[in-house]
Amino acid sequence: MATTGTSCVIGLLADPGLPTELAHRLSEELPAALAERIGDRVCWEVRVVSEPLILDENNRIPIVEHAREKRSTEGWDLMICLTDLPRRLRERPVIADLSTRHRVALAALPAIGWLRLRAHTLRTLAVLVEELSEYGRPAGAAQRGLRRPLERMSAVRRVESPDEQLDAALTLVGLRGRLRLLFGLVRDNRPWRLVPSLSGAIAAAGATAAFGVFFPTIWSMADALSAGRLAVISVFAVTAMVVWMIVHNGLWERPRHLDSRREAVLYNLASILTLVIGVSCMYVVLFALTLLAAVTVISSDYLATRLGHPAGLTDYLGLVWLASSMGTVAGALGSSFESEDAVLQATYSRRERQRRERAKEAREAEESGESGEGS
Repeated sequence: MATTGTSCVIGLLADPGLPTELAHRLSEELPAALAERIGDRVCWEVRVVSEPLILDENNRIPIVEHAREKRSTEGWDLMICLTDLPRRLRERPVIADLSTRHRVALAALPAIGWLRLRAHTLRTLAVLVEELSEYGRPAGAAQRGLRRPLERMSAVRRVESPDEQLDAALTLVGLRGRLRLLFGLVRDNRPWRLVPSLSGAIAAAGATAAFGVFFPTIWSMADALSAGRLAVISVFAVTAMVVWMIVHNGLWERPRHLDSRREAVLYNLASILTLVIGVSCMYVVLFALTLLAAVTVISSDYLATRLGHPAGLTDYLGLVWLASSMGTVAGALGSSFESEDAVLQATYSRRERQRRERAKEAREAEESGESGEGS
């Protein structure tokens, strides 16, 4: 071990994107968190390196191999890999893998949490460093320190790792744990990026909404519809766009084997939630812009003349509500002009796109093998 005296150099090896952003932010906060947990007997130094964590043939990150290479070349005493790749162990979502012998751990952001991700990640890193370093702690104390915060999070369990190079894994159990992973995957996809990324869909939605606002027949139709019916139309519009994008771009996963059914359900739910949130964000932006245009261009007197009764804010809202729903349906068709790669880039994180590409290659290889046997 390269540590001299009471100093310790921690290396954070982070995947590009969100893991790197978090690593840089937490590198300044981690020493204080460690001083609070372990004491001020150790001088902590945190260094961050951002590079893609290479996967092995089993789609896993070989952290021990990474540690052997990086710890010596970078001069790190211990290393933590930070990734947005979801990990599972016996159907359980994995928060972290660790090896005290090789002074390395892997933290998977999707299972760490959805809300307050920064705070949860900081606590996870502090716990892992405490486990790996054992500075100033008697034998067995590090493991007790690891259990202490986990006891307050009933969804987290420490289990032995089947990998002989690793000591243990922190996993999520129960419905709460599965939901935590699901929402973590959705957060990692950053669904709000959908709005600026799909130019064709946005253009079609905006043009149709503008047509609806300035077409008098739509005014009368909106005036005749109740708020409940307008809400149903909104739900239909969002659902139509989500379904269209999933079907048209082949985003729905079909399990190739019976044992991969749960995993397929998880990823399909993550896709649905990602698109629902993304399309809903588009709907809100479209509604706001359309309302601004309607209030600016259409005078209340002229609207009242067309409707046959005094016009107020509720009439503008009803008109814009219907026009936005029409625009969203048109946006579904407009998304057809986007390439499949553009939709994947807008919908999923880099790791999820990589996973889907590998799954597609495996499926094509399996199908070609079956066709070869048949011939």
